Formats: sequence, structure tokens, C-alpha cells
Amino acid sequence: MNDTTIHDDVRRDFREAMSRLPAGVNVITTDGVQGRWGITASAVCSVTDAPPTMLVCINRGSRAHDIMCGNGRVAINLLPSTCQQVAAAFAGMTSASGDTRFDDARWHDGMTGVPVLADANVSLEGRIIDSKPVGSHSVLFVEIDHIALLAAADGLIYFGRTFHRLAHPLAAQAG
Repeated sequence: MNDTTIHDDVRRDFREAMSRLPAGVNVITTDGVQGRWGITASAVCSVTDAPPTMLVCINRGSRAHDIMCGNGRVAINLLPSTCQQVAAAFAGMTSASGDTRFDDARWHDGMTGVPVLADANVSLEGRIIDSKPVGSHSVLFVEIDHIALLAAADGLIYFGRTFHRLAHPLAAQAG
């Protein structure tokens, strides 16, 4: 077995392992001089609350990468379970493409001019303050300057290569 075969095996196993990691589903949107665009992303997490900063991992070979970096501003829309079709559209799982992916949901311009999903559980708007290349992706660091906390709904996660509803705990529903 040569190094290439070992690397390919590890890469294949890594992808399978990551399919077993439940992750929140987000639609990352942008608008500006490079145009309006959005993608579905699960490689998203908080970094710090001082100042509030998130990270978003985006494939450097994707069209979204250059558009988002060129615009310099994004909204991170945390999806409820009712937005599975929105997630699928922005993930390229439907026939919708480009700007038409925005057609099947209610959007408005956020405080910073980026598209914000009206039905998101939370929308975090911010400025890309840094970008670090790692393998095939860039890790974008987004300093948050506006947060819309909407009515809490069940969450949407991606696990086992499919979407799943993440319900509120029964104790929380009773109280």
C-alpha cells in the first residue's frame, strides 16, 4: 500500500466519519459589489463573544468563496426544521441555481444590507475580518455586528447525509 492509497483511504473514512457528526444547518448569504449569493453550510461555529465572532468554512473552489470574500459581509442564518427546502436549494440539491435560490423563501435586507431569512431561528450579520486557507477550504472569521433572535423553533441538523428535525426537549415545551 503506497502513501497515495493510505491518504485516499483516510480521506474516504474521514468523510464517512463527518457524515456521522450531527451539525446545525445554516444558510450563509451575502450581497455587495460581487453580487447576491448564498450557500448551505454546516461547518459553522462560534469562536468568542468578545468580540462576538463566528467561523464559517467554505470550499475555496466554490463560486461562493470569491463572492463572499469579495463582498466582505455575510449573514449566518440558523435554520429551523421548517426550512429544509431552503437548505436543499442553497446546497445545490434542487434545480434552483444562482439568484433563483432566494425565490422560495421570505428574505429581507438585514441591518448591514445582506439577505436575512425571515424564518431563521437566528440571523447573525457580520464582517469577514480574516480568512485562513486550510486544505481545500478557507476558514472565514466573521465579527458579528447585528443579531436577530427570532421566535425559537425546532432546529435543523444534518446527519447521515440527510436533514433531520431537532425538537425542543419535552421539559422545555411544558414550561
